[in-house]
Amino acid sequence: MSKLTSFGRAIIVLTTISAAIMELIDVSIVNVALADISDNLGSTIEDTAWVITSYAIANVIIIPLTGFLAKLFGRKRYYLASIVIFTIASYMCGQSGSLMVLVFWRFVQGIGGGALLSTSQGILFDSFEPAKRSMAAGMFGMGIVIGPTIGPILGGVIIDHYHWPLIFDINIPFGIVAALLAWRFVPDDTEEQLSNRKNIYIDYIGISFLTLGVGSLQYVLERGETEDWFDSRVIFIFSILAVVGLFIFIYRQLTIENPVINLKIMKNGNLLASNVLTFVLGFGLFGSVFIFPVLAQRVLGYTPTDAGLGLVPSALVAIIAMPIIGKTLGSGTPPLVYVIIGFASFILHGYTSSLADLDASLAFFVVPQIFRGIGTACLIVPLINQAVVGLAPKDLPSGIALTNMLRQLGGAFGIAIMNTYITTRYAVHRTDLVSNLNVFDPQTVQRLADLKNATIARGVDALAASDLSYKIMDLTVTRQGFLLAYLDGFKLISLFFLLTIPFMFLLKTKKMDAESIKKVQEESH
Repeated sequence: MSKLTSFGRAIIVLTTISAAIMELIDVSIVNVALADISDNLGSTIEDTAWVITSYAIANVIIIPLTGFLAKLFGRKRYYLASIVIFTIASYMCGQSGSLMVLVFWRFVQGIGGGALLSTSQGILFDSFEPAKRSMAAGMFGMGIVIGPTIGPILGGVIIDHYHWPLIFDINIPFGIVAALLAWRFVPDDTEEQLSNRKNIYIDYIGISFLTLGVGSLQYVLERGETEDWFDSRVIFIFSILAVVGLFIFIYRQLTIENPVINLKIMKNGNLLASNVLTFVLGFGLFGSVFIFPVLAQRVLGYTPTDAGLGLVPSALVAIIAMPIIGKTLGSGTPPLVYVIIGFASFILHGYTSSLADLDASLAFFVVPQIFRGIGTACLIVPLINQAVVGLAPKDLPSGIALTNMLRQLGGAFGIAIMNTYITTRYAVHRTDLVSNLNVFDPQTVQRLADLKNATIARGVDALAASDLSYKIMDLTVTRQGFLLAYLDGFKLISLFFLLTIPFMFLLKTKKMDAESIKKVQEESH
């Protein structure tokens, strides 16, 4: 490990966390802008959703390859190139005059952005001695929380007050600064690392099947609900491609001498356990971020900005808690303690959120969001740290890449499952609500009469008022049905965490001993 001054380390911390935040903001910032982009480019919402899908597919393809690509090109060069690609693609997204062009540049942006997460984490970890990596995990975890939280808020402010290209153009100054800081302060690759590039075997077959497998899987998760899942021939075909691609990739990586991703490190029980829990975290983290803003806007009637601000308590709690958790982990607190607290907090988040009604204010969600913030902090920090405990330095890139990929896939599963589940539950609740409406029921008759009189009082003639009262009743049923469906979604998050509790006890609970730390330090030099 190269010697760094305190100032140099501080700059690296600032640069890597900022780059990770920038990438994660772009995962969610577009969500609130789909309607504006659709209107401006003359496309349907369904087609415009490809702006999200293309970025996600590129992200999930490139993330597991980051360790290999960093070795191939040199980590600093690859990191700088990724920042530049991300920044240029951001500019081109803002300049796009058609949906097809925008989707293409979002894919390119995803290729650059995917590297920012894993490579930033690797550079940050290498800036700290193994004994202090828990603190590094805490700081990096802040970025993982801030990015998805700021995304909807920033997107909402921009859409409410400006124009959609700004959601991409805003990356440009940050990208330029990040590139300059990385060029100046990120340590250069050693001569040994650069010379080893000549001996790297490029497994084109493995890369191809990885791209086919994870790309197809991400497509299925992103587009499944829109295209009616397996009733769609396209979804069925991509599902088969995902299974075949991932099976061949995994088999090949376990049998060839120089794999693109060293999957054999999954024999490390601690890494396996932490990755399972990371997948669960991704499900809860992204699933809850998906549900809340849509519920706030679609059912409760809040603006995009207000819906985004509703997530602030969660982020503030997590940001305050993460450095503290990182420090206590480094002092010897078993990670299992925080994982248990994290699971309990996410279960409470889902339960308390499910108690909302149509009159719920943003203040009602403060307590559920505090639970979410505690859960996020208590899970992200120990899981980031535990994913690399016991791994040799040469295996760190593969371990980090796998962890980040599984978090992203967990999030993709969470959003896909939530989307389908809410749609299904809405149909059930609407049917139940409609079955309780009867034109012979005195309460229903009175309600319709009140609605009719209210519309007549506003100057509508009697015949039109009668029709309008039925439409208002239908809208009320629709709103109530969606409310109950979204509340069921929060309950599902709690249930998912409850069902996966046994996996937390597979996590290694001991801190690295002094001898292990010394060994890793020696191997790092």
